[in-house]
Amino acid sequence: MIDFAIPAELAAERDRVRQFVIDEIVPYERDPRLTSHGPTDELRQELVELARAAQLLTVQAPRSLGGRGLTHIEQAVIYEAAGWSTLGPIAMNCAAPDEGNMFLLSKVADPGQVQRYLAPMVGGHQRSVFAMTEPDGAGSDPAQLATEATFDGTNFTINGRKWLITGANGAKTWIIMARLAANPHLPEGPTLFLTDGDQPGGSDGPGGGSSGSHGGSRERRTRQGIVIERTMNTMDRNYVAGHGVVRFENLVLPKEALLGEAGQALRYAQLRLAPARLTHCMRWLGAAERAQSIAVEHARTRTAFGKPIGEHEGVSFMLADNEIALHQCRLTIWHACWLMDNGAKARHESSIAKAFVSEELFKVADRCVQVLGGIGISDETVVEMIFRDMRAFRLYDGPTEVHKYAIGRKVLRG
Repeated sequence: MIDFAIPAELAAERDRVRQFVIDEIVPYERDPRLTSHGPTDELRQELVELARAAQLLTVQAPRSLGGRGLTHIEQAVIYEAAGWSTLGPIAMNCAAPDEGNMFLLSKVADPGQVQRYLAPMVGGHQRSVFAMTEPDGAGSDPAQLATEATFDGTNFTINGRKWLITGANGAKTWIIMARLAANPHLPEGPTLFLTDGDQPGGSDGPGGGSSGSHGGSRERRTRQGIVIERTMNTMDRNYVAGHGVVRFENLVLPKEALLGEAGQALRYAQLRLAPARLTHCMRWLGAAERAQSIAVEHARTRTAFGKPIGEHEGVSFMLADNEIALHQCRLTIWHACWLMDNGAKARHESSIAKAFVSEELFKVADRCVQVLGGIGISDETVVEMIFRDMRAFRLYDGPTEVHKYAIGRKVLRG
């Protein structure tokens, strides 16, 4: 049976989330704490407390940890509403990378790790990172992983360098991917490790960090063996603390730091990536809707050549193309979510969704800039910020070309 109806209770919650974002979160979009490297931790915590007061914090978490245990379809509806502002998911604690990391930990972490690392994340008290991407290759092709871990039977020692590590500055929960070298104790290969990170307010040097600092070349050591070299300057600014360059220098971790089984990191990464691709799509669909609403209002009120510009075919066709794209993207997301809710892994369908939705929503944002004309490239509206962030969305969790490569291989295999 195909049923596209949204249950009344879910629709009411969607509307409540959207109104919460409009009333409580949108006013923060011009807060100076929304920096060129994204929101500061101070701003994030203030937004989190607003969501907590509205009982909208981490609603996607398992019921056992205080969440509502939303299905993927329910997440699609709620995240789209939250995405009306790029700060909405941050407030509700369902933004990347934390949302995907919480999902992974809920599936793989042992009970002790859940209490130490996952529970504080669900409570909105700390952030996390997923440290995989490397400057010399590992990223879309994690098989090129160069960061190495050795194991002596008691402790792991990790050495390597990562970059584009979202939220590294100030994060407390670190998931690190490293290649475990051959040893007589555990299977070798790509492995995940879980450890503590920054302690905000500490001093520079071993054991401390400066989580409020952005950019520059000054190194910040978050704990013995983890060095944050710098925060990278990027076109997007929707993730807390931006994207960092990180170095591991003889990072020593106990055996208890092993996340899941040794040598299984790529399998766990896939477990995380399929739903994470979709949640990116859900949130950015909401942002694209916001851009469309601003463009439509402008087209109704701005006049040229004797009538509102929306009555000119060139503008009305762009708005129509946007409406078609938004509808198609929503259906694509919902289909992949429905498959996952019914037990399918939906890797193929999530790749289709990520490739299609990211490209189409970027076109939506671009057309909105065009409809707005000169003010579309200014910060008079949030459309220019959405446009810049949407460009980066085409790369998050795998660029379009990598997903098309995987889709093509699947097609050829029949």
